[in-house]
Amino acid sequence: CEQATPIQEATLRKLIDTDTDFIALAQTGTGKTAAFSLPILQNIDVDSSNVQAFILSPTRELALQITRDIIGFSKYIDGLRVQAVYGGASIRDQIAGLKQNPQIVVGTPGRVLDLVNKGKLKVDNIKWLVLDEADEMLSMGFKDELDAILGTTPEGKQTFLFSATMPTEVKRLTANYMRLPETISVGQVNTSNKNIEHRYYLVEGKDKYQALKMLVDSNPEIYGIIFCKTKIDTQEIADMLGRDGYNADALHGDLVQSQRDFVMSKFKTGTLQLLVATDVAARGLDVSNLTHVINYSLPDDPEVYIHRTGRTGRAGKTGVALSIISKKEQGKILTIERMIKLPITYTRVP
Repeated sequence: CEQATPIQEATLRKLIDTDTDFIALAQTGTGKTAAFSLPILQNIDVDSSNVQAFILSPTRELALQITRDIIGFSKYIDGLRVQAVYGGASIRDQIAGLKQNPQIVVGTPGRVLDLVNKGKLKVDNIKWLVLDEADEMLSMGFKDELDAILGTTPEGKQTFLFSATMPTEVKRLTANYMRLPETISVGQVNTSNKNIEHRYYLVEGKDKYQALKMLVDSNPEIYGIIFCKTKIDTQEIADMLGRDGYNADALHGDLVQSQRDFVMSKFKTGTLQLLVATDVAARGLDVSNLTHVINYSLPDDPEVYIHRTGRTGRAGKTGVALSIISKKEQGKILTIERMIKLPITYTRVP
């Protein structure tokens, strides 16, 4: 029997036995899917043709991961059907799936709203609503879609909101759409995993790419993500690394879905060593054995640094977070150190 994670221990019994709304503050990769889906599966009516549980997630990849997990958890529940709906794939096929009367629908906000507006997805009889990674959905610009979708759901439902952080927009969401929610916080939401070693390298702007290559050269077994701020930077750095003989590829919002799937598949199977990505493109990418995260550009929001670097050092393993910065960004390092409650060590470029 596998041991429950802290978020599962904190929520499972309460969610199965009560109809209270819950806010759970927990980082990505903490076993949240089981925490919300097992109570739903315990109480769902497989004889009903209505959509009873409705799960919203920020990205196609996370929606598909949640769907796979629920199908795995419910393999002994006869008659249970789960349908994923998301952009970048055939809406016709997804409508056909909805006609099979799934009890659980998992989706991304844009495609879900499209299907609701077309009358193909009925959410007026749902008993459970899950907002997974609510902060990510709002930071990706889905505020209007969430308001429109939540406005169509019944008042009597039970709502579960999972978020790594609680910015103002998430608080507004909870105030507008949840009834006296109970809040559960698992671990220190705004601190970093203690298994991660944090270092920064101070370089002139013109020397950044050379420093990146030296860091990769000095870690020949590296399997990691290099984060850039913009789509243009992401593609340029990936192209330059490729030309210089490194096993690297880019992941950003300008890729068509087939290109994105190809890059993600290569990276997840380990045939791609370095993924150069924007924050938005990397959301929902779940890879557990990364050795390094490299910040080619520091994020403006220190909490994004925690999201990025939290992708390494998982499942009891150690990880390394490296940041290549200019002198004017040293103040950001101090701010991040205070938030993660860990030192970020100045290191010379190898």
